[in-house]
Amino acid sequence: MITWQWAAFDELDAATLCAVLAARQDVFVLEQQCLYADIDGKDQRAFHLIGREQELQQKSQELVAYLRCFAPGDHYPEAALGRVLTVQSARGRGYGKQLMAEGMRCVAQYFPGSAIRISAQAHLEHFYGEFGFLRDSDTYLEDGIPHIAMLKK
Repeated sequence: MITWQWAAFDELDAATLCAVLAARQDVFVLEQQCLYADIDGKDQRAFHLIGREQELQQKSQELVAYLRCFAPGDHYPEAALGRVLTVQSARGRGYGKQLMAEGMRCVAQYFPGSAIRISAQAHLEHFYGEFGFLRDSDTYLEDGIPHIAMLKK
């Protein structure tokens, strides 16, 4: 079972921030072999959605899913979701779908009526399409990986 934490940057404790940055590094830099500046100065104005799974034999909760969210006007005119990830060891359990559903629920709660914009890796168009996102651009390269802009109205 996953527990969710929705937090502004200044509400994150040091251990949680380190876990977030480590997960982003593992997925986007190491696993995808993409050298880019993950610490981009935008985390401070983002909200962070963190999914943790309780380990059966331990009392700790491991970060298994994450995304960051921007209020309308902070990154795009619409609300925006980005840095969407599920850690490799937790894939295949439906956590990515749970993460997107929870992210969209939070956007609806905190930014009611806002559309949501994402910059999606092109091969995930169908995945995001299942949540009502529609392609809103031609394919472009972002950090050497084909992406598309997608919008959910």
